[in-house]
Amino acid sequence: MIFNKIKQKTLNQKININNLAQHNSNRININHYIKARELRVIDQDGNNIGIISNEEAQRMAKEAGLDLIEISATAIPPIAKIMDYGKFQYDENKKQKASRATVKTVEIKSIQVKIGTGENDLNMKARRASEWLDEGHQVKAELFVSGRSKFLPEEFLNARLQKFLNLISVDYKVSVAIKRGPKGPVIVIEKKK
Repeated sequence: MIFNKIKQKTLNQKININNLAQHNSNRININHYIKARELRVIDQDGNNIGIISNEEAQRMAKEAGLDLIEISATAIPPIAKIMDYGKFQYDENKKQKASRATVKTVEIKSIQVKIGTGENDLNMKARRASEWLDEGHQVKAELFVSGRSKFLPEEFLNARLQKFLNLISVDYKVSVAIKRGPKGPVIVIEKKK
């Protein structure tokens, strides 16, 4: 009786693993896991053999000592290639690494300027913003106003922010125009391409 329970539990686990594998859309079907009756087959040299039965494709792969790999399951009929599965995985990983290497993340760097900020500090912050723009990042420049400064005219506040932007040595374009933020006027700039 105990043996039957263990056997049934093992059988259930195998069934669950097979169900998970069938529902995984990223799964690559190889050899006898390919369910299509007909396949468009490409041989190990890259030649298009044509549309043949699954059994014939399996036999050709076995004779060559290689695997039959379903490359495009959504095509009609599905496309399969005769090749070594290890080499296929290696090539796929190489493609993924290359695509990740070309993706460049762009950060938005922030700089706060106050109305009373001195010329030397403005120059230093403008140099820092220029470096960030050269690196390809966007820069959010924010004029921080507090207390009675909040009630100064918008033209004056925008002119003070524009004074800071004039000190930036890199050619830039405006990504987000000057708008009123919670702490004061804000502008987002990026390097011209």
